[in-house]
Amino acid sequence: MKNKRTRLQLIVELIKKNCIGSQDELARLLAARGHMVTQATLSRDLKTLKTTKVATDMGNYMYIIPDSNNLQDTMLAQGAGQPNMPVSHSIGFVSLNFSGNCAIIKTRNGYASGLAYDIDMSHTPEILGTISGADTIFAMLREDVTRQQARQIFSRFIPIELDGEEADSDS
Repeated sequence: MKNKRTRLQLIVELIKKNCIGSQDELARLLAARGHMVTQATLSRDLKTLKTTKVATDMGNYMYIIPDSNNLQDTMLAQGAGQPNMPVSHSIGFVSLNFSGNCAIIKTRNGYASGLAYDIDMSHTPEILGTISGADTIFAMLREDVTRQQARQIFSRFIPIELDGEEADSDS
């Protein structure tokens, strides 16, 4: 079982850090790290991790893990990861702006739905819900949520600065 957890953690790391478009490519990367797997095992692992393929800006496809933050927390709780390892943020994030009690998150093409899923699955009471397109997420915030509180919440999913004020849209 430890080998499976280690392999799953490695798959998560490889998918987050590389643009992997096929199981063959992923199997080669795993083999280079000492994990020889069959196509059937790799297919089950990808299903376990709830991976999906999204279109890239270049017209290719790549694997992503929609609920990777929750998965990372689960794997760390099971002892599968490094306790001091930073939580990786979404690699497709572009910007965060606000208008009233709505947060608008821009992503690279194809990343919005996975990020919106992560946000929705966090069940954060300050976020009433999200709507995503290919590269934009509208997140409806509770009326009493400040922008600083919202930034703090979103910082679990996207790489944003918490120290200073970012440029916001107040329209």
